[in-house]
Amino acid sequence: MIIAEVFPKDDYTLFVRAENGETGWFDVKPYLDAEAFSALKSGDEFGRTRNGGYFVEWECGADLSANTILARWWVVSAA
Repeated sequence: MIIAEVFPKDDYTLFVRAENGETGWFDVKPYLDAEAFSALKSGDEFGRTRNGGYFVEWECGADLSANTILARWWVVSAA
């Protein structure tokens, strides 16, 4: 999957639109207790999401691959 757009939400979820048009939600909350993601507990930091196409990353260095997102997202609309 190639990520076309990603929008962080206040509840620590990401709304993701894939290049093929599929859209879905990914819950980041289960990752927040891991050291690499702990800085995201600050709502400001979580909101600084960057789309790398094959990954989503944050300024603090945390990242999620598109494959991880694809494996655990719930699809809203399929292409």
